[in-house]
Amino acid sequence: MKTRRLLVPSYLFAPIYFSSCASLQVGGDVQSGRTALQTGHSNDAVGYLMRAAEIDPAYRIPYRIPVGVLTYLGRAYYETGRDKEARTTLEKAVSIHPDDALAHLYLGLTLLRTGDGDRGRKEIEGGLKSIHETIDYIAADHVNGLSWDAGGSIRRDIVTALSNKSDNNQLVIAAQRIGKDFDEEIDRARRDESARRGGGDSGGN
Repeated sequence: MKTRRLLVPSYLFAPIYFSSCASLQVGGDVQSGRTALQTGHSNDAVGYLMRAAEIDPAYRIPYRIPVGVLTYLGRAYYETGRDKEARTTLEKAVSIHPDDALAHLYLGLTLLRTGDGDRGRKEIEGGLKSIHETIDYIAADHVNGLSWDAGGSIRRDIVTALSNKSDNNQLVIAAQRIGKDFDEEIDRARRDESARRGGGDSGGN
Protein backbone atom coordinates (compact mmCIF):
# COMPACT_ATOMS: atom_id res chain seq x y z
CA MET A 1 0.00 0.00 0.00
CA LYS A 2 2.79 2.42 0.82
CA THR A 3 4.44 1.75 -2.53
CA ARG A 4 1.20 2.43 -4.42
CA ARG A 5 0.66 5.70 -2.55
CA LEU A 6 4.18 6.82 -3.48
CA LEU A 7 3.73 5.91 -7.15
CA VAL A 8 0.56 7.90 -7.65
CA PRO A 9 2.12 11.36 -7.11
CA SER A 10 5.10 10.44 -9.30
CA TYR A 11 2.76 9.39 -12.09
CA LEU A 12 0.75 12.57 -11.82
CA PHE A 13 3.78 14.85 -11.75
CA ALA A 14 5.60 13.17 -14.65
CA PRO A 15 3.76 15.10 -17.42
CA ILE A 16 4.45 18.37 -15.60
CA TYR A 17 8.14 17.49 -15.29
CA PHE A 18 8.55 16.61 -18.96
CA SER A 19 6.54 19.66 -20.04
CA SER A 20 8.83 21.87 -17.95
CA CYS A 21 11.93 20.25 -19.46
CA ALA A 22 10.57 20.76 -22.98
CA SER A 23 9.82 24.40 -22.23
CA LEU A 24 13.34 24.95 -20.94
CA GLN A 25 14.80 23.30 -24.04
CA VAL A 26 12.68 25.45 -26.37
CA GLY A 27 13.62 28.63 -24.52
CA GLY A 28 17.31 27.73 -24.60
CA ASP A 29 17.25 26.89 -28.29
CA VAL A 30 15.41 30.08 -29.19
CA GLN A 31 17.89 32.19 -27.25
CA SER A 32 20.79 30.35 -28.90
CA GLY A 33 19.15 30.99 -32.26
CA ARG A 34 18.70 34.67 -31.48
CA THR A 35 22.33 34.97 -30.45
CA ALA A 36 23.41 33.30 -33.68
CA LEU A 37 21.28 35.72 -35.72
CA GLN A 38 22.60 38.73 -33.84
CA THR A 39 26.20 37.66 -34.43
CA GLY A 40 25.81 36.89 -38.14
CA HIS A 41 25.63 33.09 -37.91
CA SER A 42 22.28 32.55 -39.59
CA ASN A 43 22.99 28.97 -40.67
CA ASP A 44 23.62 28.00 -37.05
CA ALA A 45 20.42 29.81 -36.06
CA VAL A 46 18.35 27.65 -38.41
CA GLY A 47 19.33 24.48 -36.53
CA TYR A 48 18.48 25.83 -33.09
CA LEU A 49 15.22 27.43 -34.19
CA MET A 50 14.00 24.46 -36.23
CA ARG A 51 14.39 22.23 -33.19
CA ALA A 52 12.52 24.70 -30.98
CA ALA A 53 9.72 25.21 -33.52
CA GLU A 54 9.18 21.47 -33.87
CA ILE A 55 8.47 21.25 -30.14
CA ASP A 56 6.41 24.43 -29.73
CA PRO A 57 5.64 26.48 -32.86
CA ALA A 58 3.60 28.94 -30.81
CA TYR A 59 6.47 29.78 -28.43
CA ARG A 60 7.25 33.45 -27.84
CA ILE A 61 10.21 34.91 -25.95
CA PRO A 62 9.08 35.88 -22.42
CA TYR A 63 10.17 39.53 -22.65
CA ARG A 64 8.44 42.90 -23.07
CA ILE A 65 8.21 42.28 -26.83
CA PRO A 66 7.10 38.63 -27.22
CA VAL A 67 8.55 37.69 -30.61
CA GLY A 68 7.65 34.19 -31.82
CA VAL A 69 10.02 31.31 -32.60
CA LEU A 70 8.61 31.06 -36.14
CA THR A 71 9.48 34.72 -36.70
CA TYR A 72 13.10 34.06 -35.82
CA LEU A 73 13.16 30.87 -37.88
CA GLY A 74 11.66 32.72 -40.85
CA ARG A 75 14.27 35.43 -40.47
CA ALA A 76 17.03 32.80 -40.38
CA TYR A 77 15.68 31.23 -43.57
CA TYR A 78 15.49 34.66 -45.19
CA GLU A 79 19.05 35.52 -44.24
CA THR A 80 20.34 32.20 -45.62
CA GLY A 81 18.51 32.66 -48.93
CA ARG A 82 15.93 29.93 -48.34
CA ASP A 83 13.05 32.05 -49.54
CA LYS A 84 10.45 29.29 -49.95
CA GLU A 85 10.94 28.09 -46.37
CA ALA A 86 11.05 31.69 -45.15
CA ARG A 87 7.73 32.56 -46.75
CA THR A 88 5.95 29.42 -45.48
CA THR A 89 7.32 29.90 -41.96
CA LEU A 90 6.56 33.61 -41.76
CA GLU A 91 3.04 33.16 -43.17
CA LYS A 92 2.44 30.72 -40.33
CA ALA A 93 4.05 33.12 -37.83
CA VAL A 94 1.67 35.96 -38.69
CA SER A 95 -1.31 33.60 -38.62
CA ILE A 96 -0.46 32.44 -35.10
CA HIS A 97 0.56 35.87 -33.77
CA PRO A 98 -0.89 38.66 -35.98
CA ASP A 99 0.57 41.28 -33.63
CA ASP A 100 4.19 40.17 -34.20
CA ALA A 101 5.68 43.19 -35.99
CA LEU A 102 8.92 41.44 -36.88
CA ALA A 103 7.01 38.59 -38.51
CA HIS A 104 5.27 41.05 -40.81
CA LEU A 105 8.54 42.85 -41.50
CA TYR A 106 10.47 39.74 -42.53
CA LEU A 107 7.51 38.33 -44.44
CA GLY A 108 7.46 41.57 -46.41
CA LEU A 109 11.18 41.34 -47.11
CA THR A 110 10.76 37.77 -48.31
CA LEU A 111 7.80 38.64 -50.53
CA LEU A 112 9.62 41.59 -52.03
CA ARG A 113 12.67 39.47 -52.83
CA THR A 114 10.53 36.79 -54.48
CA GLY A 115 8.66 39.21 -56.73
CA ASP A 116 5.47 39.98 -54.80
CA GLY A 117 6.28 43.69 -54.65
CA ASP A 118 2.93 45.21 -53.69
CA ARG A 119 2.17 42.89 -50.81
CA GLY A 120 5.82 42.80 -49.77
CA ARG A 121 6.01 46.56 -49.46
CA LYS A 122 2.70 46.63 -47.59
CA GLU A 123 3.90 44.04 -45.07
CA ILE A 124 7.21 45.86 -44.54
CA GLU A 125 5.51 49.21 -44.01
CA GLY A 126 2.97 47.64 -41.65
CA GLY A 127 5.75 45.99 -39.65
CA LEU A 128 7.73 49.24 -39.42
CA LYS A 129 4.68 51.21 -38.28
CA SER A 130 3.91 48.57 -35.65
CA ILE A 131 7.49 48.69 -34.33
CA HIS A 132 7.29 52.49 -34.09
CA GLU A 133 3.93 52.33 -32.27
CA THR A 134 5.21 49.65 -29.90
CA ILE A 135 8.29 51.65 -28.92
CA ASP A 136 6.18 54.80 -28.53
CA TYR A 137 3.80 52.96 -26.22
CA ILE A 138 6.56 51.54 -24.03
CA ALA A 139 8.58 54.78 -23.98
CA ALA A 140 5.50 56.70 -22.81
CA ASP A 141 6.00 55.01 -19.44
CA HIS A 142 8.45 57.49 -17.90
CA VAL A 143 9.66 54.93 -15.39
CA ASN A 144 9.91 51.57 -17.18
CA GLY A 145 10.11 53.02 -20.66
CA LEU A 146 13.29 55.03 -20.17
CA SER A 147 15.43 52.18 -21.47
CA TRP A 148 13.69 51.88 -24.83
CA ASP A 149 15.19 53.58 -27.89
CA ALA A 150 16.42 56.34 -25.59
CA GLY A 151 18.07 58.29 -28.39
CA GLY A 152 15.16 57.74 -30.76
CA SER A 153 17.39 56.30 -33.50
CA ILE A 154 15.17 53.34 -34.34
CA ARG A 155 12.08 55.51 -34.66
CA ARG A 156 13.93 58.09 -36.76
CA ASP A 157 15.11 55.34 -39.10
CA ILE A 158 11.52 54.10 -39.41
CA VAL A 159 10.20 57.57 -40.28
CA THR A 160 12.93 57.95 -42.91
CA ALA A 161 12.24 54.51 -44.39
CA LEU A 162 8.49 55.12 -44.59
CA SER A 163 9.02 58.46 -46.30
CA ASN A 164 10.66 56.66 -49.24
CA LYS A 165 7.77 55.74 -51.53
CA SER A 166 9.64 54.63 -54.62
CA ASP A 167 12.97 52.90 -54.04
CA ASN A 168 12.40 49.31 -52.89
CA ASN A 169 16.13 48.61 -52.61
CA GLN A 170 16.57 51.39 -50.06
CA LEU A 171 13.47 50.19 -48.19
CA VAL A 172 14.92 46.68 -47.97
CA ILE A 173 18.26 47.94 -46.65
CA ALA A 174 16.54 50.10 -44.04
CA ALA A 175 14.07 47.38 -43.01
CA GLN A 176 16.82 44.81 -42.52
CA ARG A 177 18.78 47.22 -40.33
CA ILE A 178 15.72 48.23 -38.31
CA GLY A 179 14.62 44.64 -37.78
CA LYS A 180 18.05 43.72 -36.44
CA ASP A 181 18.25 46.85 -34.26
CA PHE A 182 14.76 46.28 -32.84
CA ASP A 183 15.53 42.69 -31.87
CA GLU A 184 18.77 43.74 -30.21
CA GLU A 185 16.95 46.60 -28.45
CA ILE A 186 14.79 44.01 -26.68
CA ASP A 187 17.92 42.71 -24.96
CA ARG A 188 19.59 46.10 -24.47
CA ALA A 189 16.50 47.52 -22.80
CA ARG A 190 16.10 44.46 -20.60
CA ARG A 191 19.70 44.77 -19.39
CA ASP A 192 19.28 48.50 -18.77
CA GLU A 193 16.04 47.99 -16.86
CA SER A 194 17.77 45.39 -14.71
CA ALA A 195 20.67 47.76 -14.00
CA ARG A 196 18.26 50.56 -13.06
CA ARG A 197 16.59 48.27 -10.56
CA GLY A 198 19.96 47.18 -9.23
CA GLY A 199 18.94 43.57 -9.42
CA GLY A 200 19.09 40.50 -11.60
CA ASP A 201 17.72 40.15 -15.10
CA SER A 202 13.99 39.71 -15.38
CA GLY A 203 12.62 37.48 -18.12
CA GLY A 204 9.26 39.23 -18.13
CA ASN A 205 10.56 42.66 -19.18
